[in-house]
Amino acid sequence: MSDTSTINSQGQLLTNDGVPLKDSLRKSLRRTKIRSFLLILAPLSFLLFMFVAPIGSLLSRSIDDIKINEAFPQTFAQYEEWEDKSQLPSEEMFAAVINDIRTTIKIQDSEGNVIGKNLLGRSGTRMTYEYSGWKSLINKTVKEALKVDKKSKEEVKPFKWEAPFKEKMIKRDKRWAKVEFWQSLGPMKDPYTMGYYLNAVDLRYDANKNIVQKAEYLKIYNTIWLRTLKVSLMVTLFCLLLAYPVAYLLATLPMRTSNLLMICVLMPFWTSLLVRIVAWMIMLQQNGVVNDTLINILPCFEGMVNLPFFGATNIDLCFSDEDRIPMMYNFTGTIIVMTQVLLPFMILPIYSVMKGIPPSYMKAAQNLGATPTWAFIRVYMPQSVPGIGAGCILVFIVAIGYYITPELVGGKDGIMIGNFVAREMQRTLNWGLAAAMGAILLTAVLILYWAYDRLIGLDNLKMG
Repeated sequence: MSDTSTINSQGQLLTNDGVPLKDSLRKSLRRTKIRSFLLILAPLSFLLFMFVAPIGSLLSRSIDDIKINEAFPQTFAQYEEWEDKSQLPSEEMFAAVINDIRTTIKIQDSEGNVIGKNLLGRSGTRMTYEYSGWKSLINKTVKEALKVDKKSKEEVKPFKWEAPFKEKMIKRDKRWAKVEFWQSLGPMKDPYTMGYYLNAVDLRYDANKNIVQKAEYLKIYNTIWLRTLKVSLMVTLFCLLLAYPVAYLLATLPMRTSNLLMICVLMPFWTSLLVRIVAWMIMLQQNGVVNDTLINILPCFEGMVNLPFFGATNIDLCFSDEDRIPMMYNFTGTIIVMTQVLLPFMILPIYSVMKGIPPSYMKAAQNLGATPTWAFIRVYMPQSVPGIGAGCILVFIVAIGYYITPELVGGKDGIMIGNFVAREMQRTLNWGLAAAMGAILLTAVLILYWAYDRLIGLDNLKMG
């Protein structure tokens, strides 16, 4: 276009409004970017507040010891000066505890509300996680440390307790004379700690903050971690063994039959999880449907049989009331119920991948001389690996953090780490330990993704 009216004196192309074309395009592109950003703002905000923020809070809480350091700064400063930790600390450390209590009780928040009492209470709870009895000891000492002499004529009443404090504190409560109480302050002396993570794997800090094994009677978590891993792997394996033939039938049967089978697969999603678990509890109990059926249908044989190499042998194959199989409140019940609950999560990814495999591949392999079995193993199965990987990852991730099924049917032999996370959150209120366990589970999932990427590749991960 040669119209000189569209070109300014600097040789720039202009729009009909006289605006340089380059600036107009830049402005239009900026509006397009803003419009695109606004379109993704809602899902981005949802992801940020419902996923990233909770995980960030989880990770920060699992290492947080700031509050107790705010409540007892002088005490922890004196702890650093305590040299022989096998003996009771000096008077200065006893005095630091009292001074910290009297200072902390006056702390206010930004709105002027006194939060010192709450801070001392939370600190006592935190101390109890390290050594039982700290909270009651702190509460008792707070009352004594804050008592004032009401008979005094001074305008500001003096405290009844004055230095030296060591004898008075020990006389008031003998626990102050136990060096174990003082030694337990060591793991809490820093604002950020790995103590919760150590506790989650049956380790702890000693008085000098060296990592040591917990006492044998306190070691419970490693067993639970191993059981959780074992249950998750077994459930994943059983789901795969059951799901693969079902998914193959879904992908190869005629549409009408396949739809009926798909309804059966999806039916558990239309039923409450709690209802399904209760139904399993009824079926698996000692006098339940499964044991009653075994008694009624299994043949009973009792007598002498002449066996080769063994001769006359007495055989008793009767299944009676004394032989009922315990399948509830144990490891077995957990495996059975979790496998049934998670089976659809394995079937659907495998089916969706199998549905995309052309049947002509199997026919071509057989035309080239392969047997049906060999063609299935060498041609069909490798193409279904992405679905297998997706199903295994999905089932394993759900299983490793499962809570309600082990809680209802697991008993003491079938409970998993998810039950301990709930216990720490709801009963002992040790949120730091619960957060550390959750962070370890998150790390396990990330390691699983990394291993899958190295072995198979995330590019081959398909849900359909």
